[in-house]
Amino acid sequence: MTNSTRIAYYRVSTTDQSIESQRSAMGGGFAMEFKDEGVSGAVLAAKRPGFAAMLHGLTKGATVCVYSVDRLGRDAIDVQATVRQLLDIGVSVHVHGLGLIAKGAGELILAVLAQVADMERHRINERTAAGRQAAKESLALTGLTHKGKASLGRPHKASAEEVVAWRWETQASLSETAEHWGLSLATVKRYWRSLAEPKKEYHTAI
Repeated sequence: MTNSTRIAYYRVSTTDQSIESQRSAMGGGFAMEFKDEGVSGAVLAAKRPGFAAMLHGLTKGATVCVYSVDRLGRDAIDVQATVRQLLDIGVSVHVHGLGLIAKGAGELILAVLAQVADMERHRINERTAAGRQAAKESLALTGLTHKGKASLGRPHKASAEEVVAWRWETQASLSETAEHWGLSLATVKRYWRSLAEPKKEYHTAI
């Protein structure tokens, strides 16, 4: 990498997220781009494959560009150490919306912002845990969660065998079966064709 080279680094926490919004917001025109997809910000920067590959090739005069502080990480100490490491080897750090980060005050600002991001992550985890506990207590007392659900987590998805057995027993129509199990009509038809006894005539009115 040559002097004044602009290098982009993108990170998303889950594989179903895209880096395209970060790339678009940052304007493009980068000499090289590195990314970590499906990697949590809690993972130390040097331990991420994309970030580690970028570090390996950086030279004095280059500028690392990121969309936001939390793309560097959510651990305030790690973010500060990472930025200091880059600055010490003569690599500039540019955060979209903040600009170039200088030694001293710039590092401190980044560390504070990273700490805020980490605190917010902990608050989200605490709210999630509190909601789960409230659901468990309500379920034990009333048979329903505090949101009116009959169970915790995702609803149980019935197997083909369960659906077909229920329809045989109740003599329900395909539409009634689909509504009862929360399935699409096409799914119920597929289950029925694959498992129902073809010898026994059955009313399939919709």
